[in-house]
Amino acid sequence: MNRFLAGVEGRAFRIAWFATGNRDDALDLVQEAMLRLARKYAGRASDEWPALFHTILQSRIRDWYRRDRVRARLRGWFAPHAEDEENPLEAVPAAPADGPVQRLLGSERLQAIERALRTLPLRQQQAFLLRAWEGLDTATTAAAMGISEGSVKTHYSRAVHALRTLLEEHRHA
Repeated sequence: MNRFLAGVEGRAFRIAWFATGNRDDALDLVQEAMLRLARKYAGRASDEWPALFHTILQSRIRDWYRRDRVRARLRGWFAPHAEDEENPLEAVPAAPADGPVQRLLGSERLQAIERALRTLPLRQQQAFLLRAWEGLDTATTAAAMGISEGSVKTHYSRAVHALRTLLEEHRHA
């Protein structure tokens, strides 16, 4: 189980980060999914873990979106007055430590891919990441997302077309 979790952790974090746009929330979602998998499904066959893990992670992401919509409504009701407004610069995350992964993530191409992925609707984004990044088949992706295989194919196809359009300038660079 430890080897599986270590292998999937980084990619799962990126999936959650693309979905939430917040590193802390993404870390929380991945940790929750890992804990749930370890507690509930450690006794299952290891070939079942990827589908189970991604099902749990997708469920956590959907729950996060639901809670975020409620928080957004509450923020609207209790909007701060001008004197109470937060400094927007305080919300900007600190630059990550400079290491090989951070240098790679800092490249122009990867930043463009991240921006493009963030523009996709959640279902397209998640279908693309599970199929292309995680390498899950259509049936496993459908089970993880809680939708039909046809819907996975539709969301994945739309994501690929949108990403091709958004990333056209980087294809030949």
